[in-house]
Amino acid sequence: MIEACFCELVPLLGTAGACRGSGRSRATHYRRLCAPVLGPPLPRFAPANSLSEDETAKLLAVLRSARFSDLAPAQIWAILIDEGTYLGSISTMYRLLRANGEGGERRRQATHPARTIPELVADEPNRVWSYDVTKLKGPRRGVHYDLFVMLDIFSRYCPGWMVVDQEDAQVAKAWLEEVTVSQHIAPHRLTIHADRGSSMTSKPVAALLSDLKIGRTHSRPHVSNDNPYSEAGFKTLKYCPAFPERFGSREDAVVFCERFFAHYNHVHRSHGSVGTLRDVA
Repeated sequence: MIEACFCELVPLLGTAGACRGSGRSRATHYRRLCAPVLGPPLPRFAPANSLSEDETAKLLAVLRSARFSDLAPAQIWAILIDEGTYLGSISTMYRLLRANGEGGERRRQATHPARTIPELVADEPNRVWSYDVTKLKGPRRGVHYDLFVMLDIFSRYCPGWMVVDQEDAQVAKAWLEEVTVSQHIAPHRLTIHADRGSSMTSKPVAALLSDLKIGRTHSRPHVSNDNPYSEAGFKTLKYCPAFPERFGSREDAVVFCERFFAHYNHVHRSHGSVGTLRDVA
């Protein structure tokens, strides 16, 4: 139908008008007029101004040289032009690099060794402690308190905890010293694992643990699963039925934690056995 309409309109309107009138594509019309090309395509002849093999090798040697190995082709071209040297266009440089598999980032890239997954294993008490800090909501929005908690991963016993208004490296150092002294930790016996919080990785804490001959390990960056014992302990704390939505003051948080950790250490049974936390209320 379109073909017949097109043939009738061509003598009257011409090819372009007949295509518009019949709804036929002009590209389709002209494509049908061209004879199909059979066989392999005709070979392309190299342009007269293309680089010879020697010129190509010379340009690649310049691009790979120590002077230009970390620069982009546009920068290399500009430097060579300033020095009165022309070895090829910017697009030619890109084409040669791409053909040799060197079209990616040319600058040296920083490499970081793979971080090992920390393995926390304890065969007796006071061998490995897990240490972390969590936030406790204060009386209004924007006010919170920091709860420091230390857990023995062998027995889940909490040798020490502390509630402060704000996390601080010096406060953490004094607290860690108090906790370790209270448990009579022998040198080269204990390892403390923590995440990468500011107080855990601070120089005062690192110097203290070094003086006390206590080993330390840290979680991998942005991996919360590397400190599971503290995370499980915080879940036990915050899923306790008596845990309030907010604390009226830091003293209220201290009073609650005193009752909670007394129950946690002496009544509560880990691994979901018989004990519950309803007696805290």
